[in-house]
Amino acid sequence: MYHKQRQIKKLTTYIPAAETFRALASEQDCVFLDSSLVNDLGRFSIIGACPYLKLVKDGEKFFINEKEETGITFEDYLRNYLRDHVDQNESELPLVSGAVGYFSYDYGRKLQGVPSGEKALVKIPDAVLTFYDVYLIEDCHQKETYLVANGITADASEKIREMEQKIRQRTERKEEQRVPHNIIVTPNFEKEEYKKAVDDMIHYIIEGDIYITNMTQQLTIESDKAPLDVFYDLRKNNPSPFGGYMDYGDFQIVCASPERFLKMKKGHVNTRPIKGTRKRGATLEEDLLMRTELENSEKDKSELLMIVDLERNDLNRVCKPGSVKVTELFTVEEYATVFHLVSDIEGALEEGKNFVDLLEAAFPGGSITGAPKYRAMEIIDELEHGKRNLYTGSIGYLTLDGDCDFNIVIRTALHKDGKYFLGAGGGITAESDLEFEYEETLQKAKAILEALR
Repeated sequence: MYHKQRQIKKLTTYIPAAETFRALASEQDCVFLDSSLVNDLGRFSIIGACPYLKLVKDGEKFFINEKEETGITFEDYLRNYLRDHVDQNESELPLVSGAVGYFSYDYGRKLQGVPSGEKALVKIPDAVLTFYDVYLIEDCHQKETYLVANGITADASEKIREMEQKIRQRTERKEEQRVPHNIIVTPNFEKEEYKKAVDDMIHYIIEGDIYITNMTQQLTIESDKAPLDVFYDLRKNNPSPFGGYMDYGDFQIVCASPERFLKMKKGHVNTRPIKGTRKRGATLEEDLLMRTELENSEKDKSELLMIVDLERNDLNRVCKPGSVKVTELFTVEEYATVFHLVSDIEGALEEGKNFVDLLEAAFPGGSITGAPKYRAMEIIDELEHGKRNLYTGSIGYLTLDGDCDFNIVIRTALHKDGKYFLGAGGGITAESDLEFEYEETLQKAKAILEALR
């Protein structure tokens, strides 16, 4: 659609996207999808600038460029838009035209038809998708930087020149003396309350309501540290393949997620659930011990196996018969503060279906709900103290040629009204140990709490 006016320019000098983003972060709705951990999963980092279409689902209301739309639903509008604005990407870049945004867990809860009796600790829209004219894309493997301008908000050549000028004017971050920030952390569970809720979940499992579920506590953190500074400290000390920073004016998202939810490339779909966590050891010996313990944990393997089964069923709803396969089962991945046990499931999307069909079939991710999904989500709402909001939703991009890549929103802080909101949870099975489950939430919150300090 835009290929005639689109321009793609490879910069002669390689400039990491994180270096450029500081100069662009204050621009309207500028977003950064950050692969600070460069591995097989984290290859590209993406900055979106110059928005031209913003879709917001806020409760029962749907807004297009801030104007309320009552004649069509958010899902139908997006489905139609993707169908009517197909734009082939003939480059090797992950996207040249499309949108970046998020879907909250509560968006998914409503999508699944699960009612909620809980209050929201913080309120933001259920979903935001912003289509951008200009992208800066870093190939973290090849050490190359590209600028893409589609010529929608202004002439593409002009936008390329404008972006190059901003890159030249970028202010490199000087090493400053670190000033500790005091933080006040208020959990929405007392320790014994949390353990009691986990015990109640175990009883639901024993009674046959569910096989596995996920239990979350949420932390409200008072800190005067700027969200952008939190993000840069987090990406430095806890690099991740699916991180990001999003500034929507009255709230900011700081993300360091290790988990892919859904990727689609030319109709090939894959999801990569995480189930099973161990902290990193203080010594090489202790590190190896914790890794081996996770590799040999029957509890964690059975937990992951149940989620793999759920994800296979979700993908089978929209994928070609016989195409859904498990390509990895129990792989241990290493991160700065933890080890994770992961699997990978793949399939081929049916002809005539697009991203919206995939979202409706699989969202929210089974690794953070449990199985069966609907009943697990009902129990989550009953036992957790407050709506999850953004936590365990998804952040990522979708393209106008039908591709997408979205994470699971974990290791993520939401900043609004001078406070940070952070969720931390884990999978619960019949074998779960109450003390261990509580301590695991603290371990998962550790990296962000350190960044906030």
